[in-house]
Amino acid sequence: MSLTAAYRLGTRLFWGDRAMLVASVVTPVGLAVGMPALMRHVTSDGVANATSIFQSTISLLLSITAFMNIAVVMTNRRDQLILKRLRSTQLTDGQILLGQIASTATQTLAMIVLCTVAVRVVAGVPWPASPLAFAAVSIAGSVVLSLLGVAYTAAIPRAELAGAYTTPAFLVAGVSAGAMGPIPLPSWLQQALDLLPTSAVVDSIRTGALAVPFVILAVWTVVGLVAIRLWFRWEPRRS
Repeated sequence: MSLTAAYRLGTRLFWGDRAMLVASVVTPVGLAVGMPALMRHVTSDGVANATSIFQSTISLLLSITAFMNIAVVMTNRRDQLILKRLRSTQLTDGQILLGQIASTATQTLAMIVLCTVAVRVVAGVPWPASPLAFAAVSIAGSVVLSLLGVAYTAAIPRAELAGAYTTPAFLVAGVSAGAMGPIPLPSWLQQALDLLPTSAVVDSIRTGALAVPFVILAVWTVVGLVAIRLWFRWEPRRS
């Protein structure tokens, strides 16, 4: 078995889980397409508002389809001892984790592309001004949020609590990027939220800047790797 096998396994299990498809595909895509479509038709400056809200909802796609999805999936597989059994195969620990991260990041990127095309059709949102920069930061954001989702499983005690433990990440990502609407925040808090990986991706999509967002994503990558190295668990804690 190889990294490719781990990637295919993660992808097959994802698309075969109907409940996960609703939570990780239907819901975020509905938000990312529905909200811009609504803004396009109910506000005077429809296209501009639709564009702004769509850019913000990229944070929701990343937090749900990447971060929350992989955190819930890996916690379930840990508690069901699937991860433990995978370690008894020819796959290395790195291949198991990289395969799942790559699979989740690919699915997230596909959702971003799908939504970008959809909002162009239904809401008139213009294509990204710099397609290469948009692609680069979308790929990087998908990978980093997937990595952080794996790391975050260490904080989830049991599979049945995974949804409750990951929901705050979705809410914080949405508020920080403006996907929940204009919410007044203290300047110090907004500056702190701007350092989140989801905020960095949205900022890059809006401005076309790459340097600062990629530095932020690089720092979060290191944080995720260190957390996995120190605290990631392959099987549930014994009572």
